[in-house]
Amino acid sequence: MSTYRPAVQPPPIPFLKGHGTENDFVIIPDPDNALTLSPAAVARLCDRRAGVGGDGLLHVVRSAAHPDALSMADRAEWFMDYRNADGSVAEMCGNGVRVFARHLRRAGLVGAGDLAIATRGGVKRAHIAKDGAGDSGTGSDAGTGEPGAITVGMGRALLTEDDVTVAVGDHRWPARNVNMGNPHAVAFVEDLDHAGDLFTAPSVGPPSVYPNGVNVEFVVGRGPRHVAMRVHERGSGETRSCGTGACAVAVAAARRDGVDPAVTGQPVTYTVDLPGGRLVITEHPDGEVEMTGPAVIVAQGLLDTEWTERLAAG
Repeated sequence: MSTYRPAVQPPPIPFLKGHGTENDFVIIPDPDNALTLSPAAVARLCDRRAGVGGDGLLHVVRSAAHPDALSMADRAEWFMDYRNADGSVAEMCGNGVRVFARHLRRAGLVGAGDLAIATRGGVKRAHIAKDGAGDSGTGSDAGTGEPGAITVGMGRALLTEDDVTVAVGDHRWPARNVNMGNPHAVAFVEDLDHAGDLFTAPSVGPPSVYPNGVNVEFVVGRGPRHVAMRVHERGSGETRSCGTGACAVAVAAARRDGVDPAVTGQPVTYTVDLPGGRLVITEHPDGEVEMTGPAVIVAQGLLDTEWTERLAAG
């Protein structure tokens, strides 16, 4: 007589949902790098109708457990394995770093204060305020007017003198090539509406400058050291915010305004308004660019086991 043995189902996969100035992310905690997240699986998770929905995915892994971060494990315990909404791998995401830090703190994996986070764009340093503003989501910081602000050291901007042109429809603009660990083309325009719907990527040339694609920012002035922007993020389309893009915009705006902290010896701060909120960007004389803005966890749960099994099966 045979004995019925029910099939053993894998445990459900936990997830969270968070955003930084409405740049939103699916968060998958996986400290030991035990999950296989194919591009198709990431794209399905980020799908706003068939999945959880997000501009990208934050895969939370210990640096020592991931081959892309092993060389940084002695400097940063945690690795932000970031994926674009289409499943492609990206070097960095500024808003993502803040949300990543918020998750680690909320989960009790790190304390308040300074935190090193490994990314494919290098090790980034975040500061979570000890007074609760950067801890529990109450209070505000650095003039953003938003709760729970976190400051992240984004590294140095690399500017080149490439002749770059951005085009949307009949509009064409010269653009500044700025790299913040990922590539950006920053175009100063008369009206943000000229960027079009940004459902598809703007034309950027010459192609040789950005062989792996580029994030494109459209920028208008709002006042002294105050700008507003829209962005098309490669692999995601238009997003409500882009942290590395805001940093690239602030640096490009400073140079346009004839300001270089390396020359003046004084830091320069720009307020950058995005559709999803406000970021404050400071460039220091040593070249370090700091970004301050909010980071919020809005939900957590478990992915349905049957759905994830179908996802894994393709």
